[in-house]
Amino acid sequence: MTIGIGLPRVDGPAKVTGQALYVDDIRPDGCLYGATVRSERAHARILAITLDPAYDWDGITLVTAADIPGRNVVALITDDQPALADGLVRHVTEPIALVAAPTRDRALEAVKHVIVTYEDLPFNLDLEAAEGHAVAIYGADNVYKRIAIDKGAAAGTIAGIVHEGTYRVGLQEQLYIEPQGMIAVPRDDGGITVIGSMQCPYYIHKALKALLGHDRVNAAQAATGGGFGGKEEYPSMVAAHATLLALKTGKPVKLVYRRDEDLRATTKRHPALFRIRSVVSPEGLLLEWTASTIFDGGAYNTLTPVVLSRGILHLTGPYRCDNIHLSGVAVATHTPPNGAFRGFGAPQAMWAVERHMDRIARSLGIDALALRRSNLFRDGDTTASGGRLTDTGAFAVLDAALEAAEAPLPPITRHPGAGTNHARGRGLAMVFHGCGFTGNGEANIKGKVALELRGNRVRILTASTDIGQGTETIFPQIVAAELGMSVHDVDMAPHDTALVPDSGPTVASRTTMVVGGVTQIAAKKLRAALQAETNLDTADFAVLLAARPSQAALRVEHQYLDDGSVQWDPDTYQGDAYPTYGWSCAIVDLDVDRDTGEVLYRRFISATDVGRAINPVLAAGQLEGGALQALGWATSEEVVLDARGCMRNDRLTNYIIPTAADAPEMVTLLIEIPFAGGPFGAKGIGEIPMDGPAAAVAQAIEIAAGAVLDNLPMTPERVLGALEGGV
Repeated sequence: MTIGIGLPRVDGPAKVTGQALYVDDIRPDGCLYGATVRSERAHARILAITLDPAYDWDGITLVTAADIPGRNVVALITDDQPALADGLVRHVTEPIALVAAPTRDRALEAVKHVIVTYEDLPFNLDLEAAEGHAVAIYGADNVYKRIAIDKGAAAGTIAGIVHEGTYRVGLQEQLYIEPQGMIAVPRDDGGITVIGSMQCPYYIHKALKALLGHDRVNAAQAATGGGFGGKEEYPSMVAAHATLLALKTGKPVKLVYRRDEDLRATTKRHPALFRIRSVVSPEGLLLEWTASTIFDGGAYNTLTPVVLSRGILHLTGPYRCDNIHLSGVAVATHTPPNGAFRGFGAPQAMWAVERHMDRIARSLGIDALALRRSNLFRDGDTTASGGRLTDTGAFAVLDAALEAAEAPLPPITRHPGAGTNHARGRGLAMVFHGCGFTGNGEANIKGKVALELRGNRVRILTASTDIGQGTETIFPQIVAAELGMSVHDVDMAPHDTALVPDSGPTVASRTTMVVGGVTQIAAKKLRAALQAETNLDTADFAVLLAARPSQAALRVEHQYLDDGSVQWDPDTYQGDAYPTYGWSCAIVDLDVDRDTGEVLYRRFISATDVGRAINPVLAAGQLEGGALQALGWATSEEVVLDARGCMRNDRLTNYIIPTAADAPEMVTLLIEIPFAGGPFGAKGIGEIPMDGPAAAVAQAIEIAAGAVLDNLPMTPERVLGALEGGV
């Protein structure tokens, strides 16, 4: 049995020895190099695109919107974002033109000599001013999506103690280890093959079909250095640009961003504003919960409506309340579009909820932990949308985390020059996270997986990519466990749309839970096909293999089937928003330097309901990596925009992420409450570690130093300001 065993990563040796080929390691014969001409304006008409006559254009190819053979669009949910601006730009860094050259340096230099003449137009960067703003970007009111959910009595009719608060979160950069990159290779049939760093090959496939006006395309994943959502939808843009250059030159074209360009131009976590009004009893029981939010989608829609959806559905946190009123709006501004990022709207919502719970505890003078415990969801409770909860893990993760926190704290190692005026605090946050797509998402996508038997080996064909989370290891473990064979006899096919079926995107904590479940059923089908072929009813896979009358390849395929257990109305937002939820408790011990405002992490404890850990080592790695990313979001990661909406701190010297030296001791507890709909009981866990740590940090800072912070990130400057009585 391979389930529950921490097998080493299948792709590990190739990556640590340098044998794995990332996109920038691949060099097709005759390859040219691409670069992007970007807008310097937040909103403007393009009057002309000309070439500097003093520059040597020999060997340089220019592409503009006029060269697009199909539709000028990056096809996604709503097709409002052009591949190249055509007459109008809506944000700084918007792609206007492309160049290809024999070397990367030559391409980057040529970009500087493409002259764009603009007529400036009014613009708006403020999410609070966006709705109904005189400068319309999207529709008549600049609103991408509105959502409202009501449960129980009418708002404002419940008597009790009222608390009101406002909470904000800013942009956050995914900062994957490998920048965006793509290679486009023209084919003899007039089609194109793109190879690159990506999460979702079939997103790119769809986008290129629209761009080219035909389906002679395939997208293949190279080894990918992280994604965190940043390589969900944005690689379609990079693939489109490399493809246009390859078509015009007739040669392979590589387009790989430099880090500064990647930081300025690509999608970020959505900024958001939350207002919460709660009505509670004197003991702190939630009687009414009213919350509203504004999410800033930026200049194009991308995935904003779906991010808002998940944010709204998590805007109660893991707390029960009979009277709930939630509303949200996603707006358009003249900033670069925001998109997918680990947690997908839930971390923003959970930050606001947990800070509001601390506000209630502070006002009532009751213990923040006791407040949470008394309001946690229990089995049989219903969510804001009316979904009924089962197998609720809130108390299990809370108790496990608290028990682990009783251990003595480790000594802290302070960096040279650190102050000594320290205050110590402990913070706790409770979160839940819906696993998989919202509502009918999986039923609509109908993801597929195929298995091929070749000799004594089984090959898995899926579009679910490995971006560091361990798919290449987990899926073989599932198949090997189901068939009772060695995991070393199970292979993964390349994630190439020319080879593998569409399994749906690698997003939403669905890869192991949903696609892994489809893979498990495909393995059952493979066994059944062998039983039919051999006329044996044994389940012993080795016996079935030995009895095969032929060694011909055998292929089976399974598609996700909706069993009707999730009932959801997408128009009213009523029903089961998710098939199941993960639950997590985060506890952080930290010091606050009163002289500098610096926060020094000492220990981080998490207890997370994972359903069933297919590979405990990889599960713990996911949770710890996500937690460190969340700790960075809490205190150091701040995107600073200039007056045009362009990121100013576009270097790793001034966009500060935590390193291994900043990481505290981590105690990671895997709590297993199996989910019947997942393979061997597994739930999705990729996003939930992002949800809770920031709020736990805020509570710890408040306990340590009395500084109340309701805006993210809590940089040293903001901590000092709060200590001095500011905001």
